Amino acid sequence: MFADLKNTKLKQREIASLLGIAQPDVSPLMGHFSRCTTDKLLDFLKRVDRKATFRISPHKPGGPYQEVGVTP
Repeated sequence: MFADLKNTKLKQREIASLLGIAQPDVSPLMGHFSRCTTDKLLDFLKRVDRKATFRISPHKPGGPYQEVGVTP
């Protein structure tokens, strides 16, 4: 989502307005969504008309405990 916003022609103040945050908070978020709470990230996704789907599955030895995937 943040990568999509970075690739738009929107200015930081427009992104801030879209996400409902202050303009100085835009830059630190770009590419670092781990700085957001889950609730805040879900709110951002809703504001840009995106759906979030969570899948819980058994952990495979040697595999990551969390994965994030994005579909167009």
